[in-house]
Parts: sequence; C-alpha cells; structure tokens
Amino acid sequence: RAVVEDWPLMRQKVREMINELDKSTDFIDPEEIEETKAFLNWIEDHHFTFLGVRDYAIIEENNETILQPLADTGLGVLRASMSKPCARNISSMTPEARELILSPRALVMFKTNTESTVHRHAYTDYIGIKRFNQHGQVIGERRIVGLYTLAAYNTNPKHIPFLRHKVALIMNNSQFNYRSHSGKVLLNILETLPRDDLIQASEDELLEMAMGVYHLQERRRIRMFARTDVYRRFVSCLVFVPRERFNTELRQAMENVLAESFHSNHITFSTTFSESVLARIHFIVRTDPKNDIAWNFKEIEQKLIEIGRSWADGLKHYLVESFGEEAANRYYARYHRAFPASYHDNFSPRTAVYDIKHLEDLSNDNPLVINFYQPLDDNAEGFRLKIYQLDSTVTLSDVLPIIERLGMRAISERPYLLKFSHDQCAWINDFTLQYVGKIHFTIDEIKELFQTAFAKVWFGEVENDGFNQLVLAAGLNWRQVAILRAYAKYFKQIAFTFSQEYIESALSKNPHIARMIVQLFEQRFTPGSISSRDNQCREQIEVILKALEDVTNLDEDKIIRQYIQLINASIRTNFYQKDAQGKYKSYISIKFNSHAIPKLPKPHPLFEIFVYAPQFEGVHLRGGKVARGGLRWSDRKEDFRTEILGLMKAQQVKNAVIVPSGAKGGFVPKQLATLTTREEILKEGIHCYQQFIRGLLDITDNYQGKEVIKPQDVVCYDEDDPYLVVAADKGTATFSDYANEISLEYGFWLGDAFASGGSQGYDHKKMGITARGAWESVKRHFYEMNVNIDTTDFSVIGIGDMAGDVFGNGMLLSEHIKLVGAFNHLHIFVDPSPDPQISFKERARLFNLARSSWADYDETLISAGGGVFNRNAKFIKVSPEMKKAFNIKQASIEPNELIRVLLRAKVDLLWSAGIGTFVKASNESHLDVGDRTNDAIRINASQLRSKVVGEGGNLGLTQLARIEYASKGGLIYTDFIDNSAGVSCSDKEVNIKILLNGVVASGDLTYKQRNELLEEMTEEVAALVLRDNYVQTRAISLTTAQSFRLLQLHSRFVNELERTGK
Repeated sequence: RAVVEDWPLMRQKVREMINELDKSTDFIDPEEIEETKAFLNWIEDHHFTFLGVRDYAIIEENNETILQPLADTGLGVLRASMSKPCARNISSMTPEARELILSPRALVMFKTNTESTVHRHAYTDYIGIKRFNQHGQVIGERRIVGLYTLAAYNTNPKHIPFLRHKVALIMNNSQFNYRSHSGKVLLNILETLPRDDLIQASEDELLEMAMGVYHLQERRRIRMFARTDVYRRFVSCLVFVPRERFNTELRQAMENVLAESFHSNHITFSTTFSESVLARIHFIVRTDPKNDIAWNFKEIEQKLIEIGRSWADGLKHYLVESFGEEAANRYYARYHRAFPASYHDNFSPRTAVYDIKHLEDLSNDNPLVINFYQPLDDNAEGFRLKIYQLDSTVTLSDVLPIIERLGMRAISERPYLLKFSHDQCAWINDFTLQYVGKIHFTIDEIKELFQTAFAKVWFGEVENDGFNQLVLAAGLNWRQVAILRAYAKYFKQIAFTFSQEYIESALSKNPHIARMIVQLFEQRFTPGSISSRDNQCREQIEVILKALEDVTNLDEDKIIRQYIQLINASIRTNFYQKDAQGKYKSYISIKFNSHAIPKLPKPHPLFEIFVYAPQFEGVHLRGGKVARGGLRWSDRKEDFRTEILGLMKAQQVKNAVIVPSGAKGGFVPKQLATLTTREEILKEGIHCYQQFIRGLLDITDNYQGKEVIKPQDVVCYDEDDPYLVVAADKGTATFSDYANEISLEYGFWLGDAFASGGSQGYDHKKMGITARGAWESVKRHFYEMNVNIDTTDFSVIGIGDMAGDVFGNGMLLSEHIKLVGAFNHLHIFVDPSPDPQISFKERARLFNLARSSWADYDETLISAGGGVFNRNAKFIKVSPEMKKAFNIKQASIEPNELIRVLLRAKVDLLWSAGIGTFVKASNESHLDVGDRTNDAIRINASQLRSKVVGEGGNLGLTQLARIEYASKGGLIYTDFIDNSAGVSCSDKEVNIKILLNGVVASGDLTYKQRNELLEEMTEEVAALVLRDNYVQTRAISLTTAQSFRLLQLHSRFVNELERTGK
C-alpha cells in the first residue's frame, strides 16, 4: 500500500535528482553527468519498479564518518513507519564499500540483502545518487530501492545508459577492434553476461571476467568466475560446464561445494544454454558480511572441476600427474574400463590412482598386496583395509579371523572386481575396521606394524592367534610378538598351569608389561658387547616387578613371572641371526638351562633346545654335554616334550653301554591337516625336520681346528658346547642324509658324522640292527626256558606293522613265528591259526613293499576266522576261530576291546615295537603313565599272559609294569637293554667317521675311499654290536642267578643312587 501511495512521489524524487545533477558539472565529468541523467530517465521510463526512497547525509561525529538517514525522507517501504532507519559507521564497512560511498562517482548500484515482498520475490536493487558540496565532496545520497523490470533484463546493454558506457570502456581497454572477430566475440560475451553482474561489477572486474570467458570459448572444460559483493553479502559465481556433462545432479553437487566453501545456507541459480558447447550456471551465494575469510577462488574452482570431471577423465588427469604422460597412457589403457560402476560410486579417480599403484605391485611372486589406511574424512577411530589380489577374491572366513586377532572389528566389506582384456581380472576387497581396544594411536604409528603382521599371518609365516593383539595394543612388531608366542608354546610343553588363550588374555590386558618382557629379552640377547648387560637386565626386571604391583589378578601375575623366569633360564637364542639372503630365520631357537626352570617335570636334562616355528615345534633334551640320541617325528602336538622326556630318560639308561649320555629330540609338524597325499605329508615332514636341525645347529658351538667358534649373533650364557650328535628315530629313519647335508652346509666340525645312519652310514633298517639286538634278548629268554626259536614254532602278539624298522625286521628273524595278532594305529591284524612258512613269506613281501600297512596283507593267506580290521570301525564281528583262540565270549567286539584282548592273550611272545605305552602296573593310573593316546587300550601287568616280552620299541611298558610282570614269572629285561643295538651301532659309526674324517682331512684317504671302507665294515660292526647285546643279556642272567647272595650289595648301591639323586 505504501509503495502504491508513494509511487508518484518516488518518481518525483528521481526527477529532482536529474535536475540536481546539472549543478555538479564543476567537479564531475560532464559525460558521466549526462550518462547518469540518461540512466535515471531510463529507469523512470518504466524500467524500474520503485519500492522505496530515502535520503542520507554523511556527517562527522566523534572523529567517525557516519552515514545518517534523514528524518521524514523515507517513502514506500522505506517509510519510517515501515522501516526503522539507523545510522551506519562508514569506517566499519569494507574498504570496497567505503570507496564506493565516498568516491566522486555520481551513481552507484548494487544488490541489497533484503528480499522484496512486493511485485516479485527477489533481492531488491539499490541505486544511489550522490550529493556533493561546493568543493566536490560527497555529503550524502538519495537511495532508491526497487526491482529492475523484465524489460530491463532483456534489453541489449547498448540501449541502456550507463551500461553502454561501461561496455564501451571495457572494449577499449581490451584493445580488441569492434569490427574484428575477436571484438565481436568479446562484445557478445559482455552483452550476454548476467545483467546484475554487468550493472554491479566494476569495469576491471568485468574485463577480467569477459576475457576469461573469451579465452575459454569452445574449450570443453569447467571454469568459474567469481565476484564478491562490496558489502560481502553475496558472491556471484559464473560457472561454465561442458553441455554433455551438465545435469541436475552435477548442478546440485556444485551447489554443495559452493555452500561448503563459502559457509552459505542460501544459494540461488539460473542456467543458460546457447549454441555454445558450454552451459552456464549463475550462482548467487549469500554470505555472512561479518565473515572476513579470504576465499581462495582458484581452490574452489578446482573443487568444481573435480566433481565436474567424468570419472575416466579424472583418472587420466591423476595418472598423468602421478606417473607422467607415457606411463599414464599405458595405465589408462589398462584400467579405465576395468573398474566397476560400484567402484566409481564409492571412490574418486585420485583414489583409483593409489589403488593402481598397489595393483601394479601384484605378481606371481607377490600375489597379495594390502593397504591399511585412515580416510581423511573419517573419525580418528575408523580404519580401512584394502586387499588386492589377482584372479580371485579373498574369502571372508580367511580374512576376518586375522583382522579380529589383530584387535580390529570388521564393520563392513565391499568387493570390487576389475576386469581386464584377455579374461584377466583382479579383486579389491575394501574393509571398514574399528579398533576394539582402549589404546589410542595414529595411523602413522601402526600402519607398518599392521600391514606386515597381516601379510605374515596370511602367508603362514605367523600363527593366527590372540598374541597378535599385541601388535597394536603394545606397539610390537610381529617378530617381537613371536618371542612371547614361542615362550608360551614352551610353557605348554612343560605343563604350565595356564592355557595359551589365558596367557594371551593376560598379556593383552597388560600390554605395557608385555612390551617390558620383550625389552628384557632384547636386553639379554641383542648381539654386541654391552658391558652393563647384566645390570640392565636386573633393572628391567625391577621395572617389570614394579609394574606388577598394579596387576591385581593373581593368575596374570604368575604368567608374567613365568616369562621372567624362563627368559632368565634362556642361555642362547638364534633370534637375531639372519640367513644367506639377509632375512631373519623363520624359526626361533632357544637354549635353556633346564635346572634353572622352576617346577620343570623330572628328570631334568642338563640342557634343552626348544625350536618354535609356525609350521612346527620341536625340542632336544640332553643329559650331558656329550650326549646322543635320535630325533623323532612325533604326532603328540599337545605334549611332545613329555614323550621326548620319557624317551630321553630311557636313552640315558640305554646309553650306559656307550660313552655319550642320553639325548632325545622330537618335532611335530603343525600343518599336516591341509595335506592329502602321503607324498605331501612326507615333504612337509622333511622340511620341518630340516628346519629343526638348523634350529639346533644355529646355537651350537663349532670347532675350527682345536679352537671353539661361537655361533654368529648369539649371546652365550653357558660354557663351550660343541658336541651335538643326532640319530634316526621313529618317522625319521631315512632323514639322516638331510641332517648331514645341513651339517656340511653349516661347516659343522662333525661333517656327516653329525647324524648316523645316512646314505654314507649304517642304515639301521637295512641292517635290522635294532631288531636283531632285541632278538638276542628274546633268544636268551627262550634259551633259559630250553626253547630254540630257530627250530620250534612259537606264538606271537605284535605291536606295530611290517613297514616299521624294528617290528618288520624282528618278525623276519625266525621262520617259526606264528603271528596270531598285531595292531598299529590304523588296523588290527588277526590270524588265529597261522601257517608259519606262508605267513613268513607274506610278512617279507609287506616289509619290502613301500609304505605298506596291514591293509596290504593278502587276506586269502590268513587262516579261517581271521582278518584285517579298521580301528575306526564301530564294532568287529567275532568269528568262532577268534573266540577259541582268544577266549572271547561275545559275538561282536569294539576295536579297542579287541586290542586289549590281544594284549591279554596267552602266547609265547609279546613283541613290542610300536609307539606308546600299552602296559602299566596295577597300582598306576593312566595319568601316571602320561600317554593319553593309548589310555583306551592299555592293560595292567597282572593281565599280561605272554611268557616273554621283547621290547624292540621304547616305553612299551612302564618300569613298574615290568617289575610286576617279572614278579609273576614273566621274562623281560627292559627297553634300553633290548633295543640298545641301534644306539651302539650309531655310536660306533660316529666314532669311526670322526676318526676317518681326520684321515681324509690330512689327505691320506679320499672321501670315496672312506665310504667304501665304512661299507666293508658293516657286518663287522653289526657283529660287534650283537656281541655286546649277547654279552649284556648273559651278564644280566648271571647277575640274576647271584642276586640272592648279592642282595646287600645291590641294596647299598640303590641307596647310593638315591642319595646322589641319580
């Protein structure tokens, strides 16, 4: 209403100003005066909708320049009743605004920050006509507020006063000829610029903008030309986009960029299409005048370019930026069509270039690449893991356990298949991860730790267990974590109270102490001469014990103290040794002073070496500094040290017949479950055996002449220890050559005397020496019963199979053997009434058949009612012949019960040549025996009814079982007596080789001649060994005959042994 009522008055005010301008010709260019008057006449001629008019005066007040509204001058929407005018301090305005108000230019025009509620919804336009005093100074202005009419926007600028002058000035400054092509193009650009920009912008701003558009012309690229309002109330952004790329989605994306860049919550736009290949979007971005941020238009333009590029163009751009033109073209040709649409949606071309770098690292030798990172736009606790792989994607069930045991939780996973030409492909698996612990760290602190640990676990070089949490929680690398894991594995073998999972939990709850434990190990064993090493270790232990005061859980305290004690008991390690390629060994060897380990199961070895690797674990126990014994392929993963300890104890006694003390070693391959064929299993077993041998030799002293040489990079806390000899045992009968090859590889002083029984030594199985020695004991027993087993048939129950050295050779030592039953870990063999000659020939055939089992026995040669039965069967049908032969009542029987029946059978000989303990004393529990595998089939000695027991194998009976059996009339010696021939033969071989190797070294004998001499001596050595067995058993018989008379002497001897702890 006010606008309508005051409309004539407002037009009158404009005409007054036109007349007033004639008075300013003394200090304003007359041409500008005429152009201003013409412009005012133009707007008055229905080209401007007048909404309000008010006069302002410029006054000085308190040394400040004030723009003061004049009372009672407001018209229309600027009436005092509708708009409360307020004075403004010109000094507080922007420099551009101050210059605009105080400059001697008669006319100023710009947009206000007020939206019109009259005529149409748009921000109103401001036209100011200045007033001057007689000195040409600005003393005030008449301010007109309104809206240009649509006709004003559609009229060519050359017909609009003031604008035509501005365009002409710009054209002159451009130095383009009006009539030239360039001049015509530039003029068209100016005439088609947004009218508000043409009105409000300065000539310099318009020239820069027009020339920018001119140089852009038909180039298909994104450009932005921005101009800031003098009052900083808005920014005008003129954005050019290739037409084929323009769409609503892109326009909205650009709008979002501008809103974020200028901190604006209100943007208007208009879009213009012409015959040009470029579309034009004019954004008016409203801004906060109080915000004095200096905007970087180039940076904002670059953001618009980023979102405006096609994905492929962006890829090409960043490839060139990263690799240069030539390599970029090659990578672009390979990858620009390879990435799927889902990848385009989630990742920018710049990210794709980073991924290409990782994809290019893939090869047959490097089939997996990983990138652990933290996106810049994620919170500090969010992490991402990308896994790159050729041809196939990773399996979640393989990846997630690794991630979780590294202390991360997988929130999401996205797979991306990249397809190349020629049916080639690659996969990127992108995981979003979250750390589940309480420790805070940066990506830079853990990136390398995580990536390396993940890769090591993936490729099987590190076990995937809870210890890996310490990589992030304690900031330990994978090798440092392996130290803690290796000791925990050893804890299990020495019957430490707590499980591995509990140990992992204890350390993960106290990661700072876990790190201290590793530091203690490092201080104790880092190579180099450190004079204060012992003091540093003591101080470190004090630090750990101090930290333990804050540990409230008693179990955790015990676990941490166990680590301290075991590290202190460690006297050598190969942890810091490297191989020929300069890489750290893939296994860890630790030598212990066994007597320094609290609560270690007895008997205590003098030394032991524990070897840990992800693929296997092994231990070597030695009763003395000069000791020898075999290395066993054990299948007792849970308690192989218990098995080896029992064997070492027996070996100690057995080695009483030779100079060296007893020793025993064993290893357990841990990754056989994934293998299917015998060949694969054997190959893995050989590899583990070889690594086990290397682990032993790594920390063993050597001789160079008469000088003892310490192993490289090994800190030793014990005396010189160069004597290490091994031999074959269960599962390693053919492995001695591998051991001797490694001995020669290490330059070990024993050469191929290191492991007896190799191809250039005495093959115990081929010689049958262990069985033949045990057979001397069997013959002695039967001789004392006046039975000649070389001429008389006799019944036998056997433990083992014909593929075994001792069992197979033993069952071929007499053609009068009637093997009525036998068993191994797979099968049960029953022959109720065998023909000795027929069965002998069939056993000989099986013995010569590679990797034979009882299943290979020709069942047509088994007597009626017999057969070969699987131990996994639910039950076995009992034939009448079996019932009669073994006094069985039931019609069917479980396999384990049938084995117990065989062990209780009334036969002449029990030939024990298998693995395990099958007979205990009546007053012993299965727990006392320590052989859980055979608990289900073990019998008591009181149930054993065979007349004779021959112990070709070790530990077939407990010592108390032997005593109980012998006290009831059974004939038995003990395993270390019966099977001592193998030990004796190996000892002779080693000593002969040591002697002859010295002759070879002196040049008096060639290596070939030495081997020929060894072979020539085979039967002579065997005769010497068997003579020892014969004399040995005879001496026992003679001592037994005199035992009553020598009872007091024996009693005093036993007491002395007890007193000295032997």
